[in-house]
Amino acid sequence: MLLKKILSRAAAAFTLGAGIMLMPVAHAQNGYVAVTPAQPSDTTGKIEVLEFFAYSCIHCKTLEPIMQEWKKTLPPDVVVRAVPVAFNASMADLQKLYYSLEALNRLDLHEAAFKAIHEERKRIFTAKAITDWVVEQGVDRKAFEDVFNSFGTQSKINRANELAKVYDIDGTPSVAVGGRYLTSPSLAGGYQQTAAQASKLIEMVRKN
Repeated sequence: MLLKKILSRAAAAFTLGAGIMLMPVAHAQNGYVAVTPAQPSDTTGKIEVLEFFAYSCIHCKTLEPIMQEWKKTLPPDVVVRAVPVAFNASMADLQKLYYSLEALNRLDLHEAAFKAIHEERKRIFTAKAITDWVVEQGVDRKAFEDVFNSFGTQSKINRANELAKVYDIDGTPSVAVGGRYLTSPSLAGGYQQTAAQASKLIEMVRKN
């Protein structure tokens, strides 16, 4: 499959601190690709949108504020879940960062983490560096470390890795809709277009 070959080559070139965007291919001319086989939702009774991202990905940083505004426009039957992706073992602590912030109800620091890495050039890639940075933001060290190293956080990471595998995610950012479709800035033609494409795919899921 041409898409998989292209993405595999891109994934091989991935290094921490640089993102990979899905490459456009001929059969993705509609701005998306079909997910085969279709995947079940983890959120019963809702159209689930999965936003696959990595804190080290500059493209994810660019897309994030657009997606935040887009989420405010969604109807009640749509739920958006962020899924941190690790393309190698060195990225696992960044996955822990997201799920720890989520568990501590501190996702107000989500975009701040992107800013710290890409604008402030802080190398918050290891557990110690991440923890020190989070503490600087006013989070209690012990509370963060307890969640960061918890079984619950590891379970969420295991599920994130499983989702990345079944959706064949070889680049970020990627947005999966309803378990049936996948889009990205490259496939959709831009960052704003990604949100617009996701809205179209939600309607396609609703009609099917």
